[in-house]
Amino acid sequence: MLLGVDTGGTFTDFVLFDGQSLHLHKRLSTPHAPEQAILLGIQELGLDPAELTIIHGSTVATNAALEGKGVRTAFITNHGHGDMLSIGRQARRELYNLQPDAIAAPVPTELCLETGGRVGANGEPLKPLTDEDLRQLQQQLQQLQPEAVAINLLFSFIDDTGEKRIEKIIPKEMFVSRSSEILPEYKEYERGITTWLNAWVGPLVQDYLQRLRDALPQTPIAVMQSSGGSIAADQAGRLAVHMLLSGPAGGLAGARFIGQLAGHEQLLSFDMGGTSTDVALIDGDLKLTNEGRIGPYPVAVPMVDMHTIGAGGGSIAYIDGGGLLQVGPESAGAAPGPACYGRGGTQPTVTDANLVLGRLQPDAFLGGKMLLDVEAANTAVGKLAQQLRLGVEETAAGIIRLANEHMSQALRVISIQRGVDPKGFTLMPFGGAGGLHVCALAEAQGMKRILVPIQGGVLSAFGMLVARRSRELSQTIATPLNQINSAELEQRFQSLIQKALTALASEGIDSKQVSLQRSLDLRYCGQAFNLNIPWQDLHRSHEAFHQAHQQRYGHRLQQAVELVNIRLHAHGPANPLEIPTLANKKINSSVKQTQLYGVDEGVVILAREMLIAGQHINGPALITETVATTFIESDWQCRVDDYGNLLLKRK
Repeated sequence: MLLGVDTGGTFTDFVLFDGQSLHLHKRLSTPHAPEQAILLGIQELGLDPAELTIIHGSTVATNAALEGKGVRTAFITNHGHGDMLSIGRQARRELYNLQPDAIAAPVPTELCLETGGRVGANGEPLKPLTDEDLRQLQQQLQQLQPEAVAINLLFSFIDDTGEKRIEKIIPKEMFVSRSSEILPEYKEYERGITTWLNAWVGPLVQDYLQRLRDALPQTPIAVMQSSGGSIAADQAGRLAVHMLLSGPAGGLAGARFIGQLAGHEQLLSFDMGGTSTDVALIDGDLKLTNEGRIGPYPVAVPMVDMHTIGAGGGSIAYIDGGGLLQVGPESAGAAPGPACYGRGGTQPTVTDANLVLGRLQPDAFLGGKMLLDVEAANTAVGKLAQQLRLGVEETAAGIIRLANEHMSQALRVISIQRGVDPKGFTLMPFGGAGGLHVCALAEAQGMKRILVPIQGGVLSAFGMLVARRSRELSQTIATPLNQINSAELEQRFQSLIQKALTALASEGIDSKQVSLQRSLDLRYCGQAFNLNIPWQDLHRSHEAFHQAHQQRYGHRLQQAVELVNIRLHAHGPANPLEIPTLANKKINSSVKQTQLYGVDEGVVILAREMLIAGQHINGPALITETVATTFIESDWQCRVDDYGNLLLKRK
């Protein structure tokens, strides 16, 4: 049996596939020890761990990086470059602030160690790495006693001999992250930050995964990577930086699977959870980026291309210093959570506002297992209403409008600002709160189609089940495209292919089952940014780059094109997962109705598990289910497809 588990900031989601059907479960997270929520969920589902294979999306690396709670890490680089991570790109957060707040250096000065082994841009040795250099490094590490060490020598992506020699003299008890292994690409700062991040959070991830494996010794465990593929848990800790978008990547993997199932491959997705909202564009395959960020740090390893904002169901509403209503980015999280959870929260949140407006049914939350406190929600929102001199429901509606505007802006960033018109795409909401806001967001983008997926409230966990074991490998070339021949390029690709096949073979995947996708990072000579183009041949890839540049930036140039990096995506076979179609049953004629603030007509309340294939629903309506609620507004109509997905269109 396959069990997908997504550990979120508020809830931990479970999706079980027993070979025939899907079973869903949701419980509050345990942020202090995430594995406890997983073990409790398995127990609540009545499962035997020995019969399970778990694919897990973890927030351990993400939370450690965002909260600045990594381990004591030493950073080793060449002489004269010890302050590389502190200087960075010299980009100021506040361009016009003449007295900005001081920003702490990622690595304290005493932990920045310099040594020899300098290599030039053409691979020529400039300064040797001597035995005395290595002895000195050993002494410094013994004195400093870091938990982890990051090694980042200049141009090690051309010659990694120096980094490998340093790695051999580091004590076994110290976690080691080597840049020529983590990210063999140019740009010393981005490569250095990525390597340091991997070392900084790596021991925490390793420790967490070891605790989980110790608690489930008979259960095979894989971990979701930021690129949308999975990796065996015993290897994931060493590559912790690849887990920074673990959960959101699962959501996009699930969104793509459901979209293809429903015949909608061009999707604009938004995952609205308790703490944040992630938006992304899916056009067939998942889009990856090497320009992602986690907090203030650039992360140059491949990860799903998404935009994240601090707007979720738990986002707190407040009055700012100017007397205006604001929503987020601070969240009530899992503890104490929104006021309506009855766990001690008193501040009004987006979830409380939805409950006040009647869009959330207090007895339908988590399938009735968690009764929402309407009085507490009214009290929390009422405090803001008094300050604003408005009614409670009017204030709640204002909270929802502000949250929608934040998410609408995020959708524009990922589509219109990328040169893509969202009107031709289908909007897909997921996460526990996504369905409550989807119609308003579609109207704001001028979109006319919505796909509310099955298991939408736990789609990230579902995505774990359809994720394939994969590896993302790259190598910097930095050569004009017209100066490289196909044979030389093939040789370079073959080197990456062998590494990928070896890594996947260690997880039991035969080379005949591995699919390979090659691509090139191209740019015009003199540019600082590149576009990733699927590899076809030199001529067609060259022309495809011109077309992609025209679409993205609105123009193309008549100058030479440079090949910056080659990339390889290798993945194993998909898990044998088939979504069951809806069982034949009669339509439940005894439906409930309610009145909602701002809606003139009566609103029908339907249980999603009672819907049948082909059923039509005219808005306004509330569709309740165990893990989510969907609000179909008045101008929309819905059809249920064979698998239970809700297909919405503007009337």
